[in-house]
Amino acid sequence: MIALRKTSARIFASVAYAILRLTGWKKKTVLANFIHVSQGTWGREGASPKSSFAELDPRDLYKKMLKNLTRHVGELLFCFDTYKNLPEACAENSAATAYPCKVGGVNFELAEGAAAVVEKMRRGGIFLTAHYGNYEASGAWLCALGVPLKASFIPLKPEWLNRHIYNKVRSVHGRPYSVDAQTPRDFLRILDSGELFCLLADQDSRIGSALDGTFLGRPVRHNPVPDFLLKHRPNTPIFFCWIEELPGRKILHAEEVTAHDPLNSIVDGPYCQWLMSRIKENPALWYGWTHRRFHSTKPEIYSN
Repeated sequence: MIALRKTSARIFASVAYAILRLTGWKKKTVLANFIHVSQGTWGREGASPKSSFAELDPRDLYKKMLKNLTRHVGELLFCFDTYKNLPEACAENSAATAYPCKVGGVNFELAEGAAAVVEKMRRGGIFLTAHYGNYEASGAWLCALGVPLKASFIPLKPEWLNRHIYNKVRSVHGRPYSVDAQTPRDFLRILDSGELFCLLADQDSRIGSALDGTFLGRPVRHNPVPDFLLKHRPNTPIFFCWIEELPGRKILHAEEVTAHDPLNSIVDGPYCQWLMSRIKENPALWYGWTHRRFHSTKPEIYSN
């Protein structure tokens, strides 16, 4: 059964990639973002020739990003239960840990120090992530590890699709982990209940309370919710998490933010530094290229 699902995922990814390439899906947005960022100074200094952002070919970036994206969507559609059923036991330096474990020919591992961070995440806090790599799978994996995740999302249309995503896709062991939190009271209630409130914070924020900041060397408008939460719950722990993928291996990384000046923005500071490090490692894994990330500060770059 696992082999059939993996084959189905590969077939889907190949077909979807061909269709998206043929139609030029989001290509103009990706190129506009890349050109806008590359005209700045980010990624030009301190990078090896192999990883230098400035030397990337935007057309090559577009193709690689589509391949990664369709591969991850294929996993979401056909192999997502694998992440949902990973073992919970992950005590660091203990014989009781179930990691690394092999499922369907793939080793699932926790990065060094991740088990201790996961233990803290089980007690709640703020989890900031991005449209980077298989970010959907990281949520399911954390739930399988016993983390009380509540991921904020915007309801989808049509309604039947929203119900399916809520009840079937973003649900582990019968517990939905997505939530349509809309008000400050909703946000604080989640934190006060001891749950881990998850936010994707790498998109352009166009609400009046959005915060000015910098991302990839360019001015942007940031989501104000994380800083609002920390203003009212200043001792709330903050975490970052992502999945590293190597041949035959998937490695869950989890970090806690331990050095943050409460007078400065968590999003414009540690979060953006973390995400920019991930993007520099592999720009084609950041799907934020497909979003009009700089529209609030530079709308004209998307007009052509």
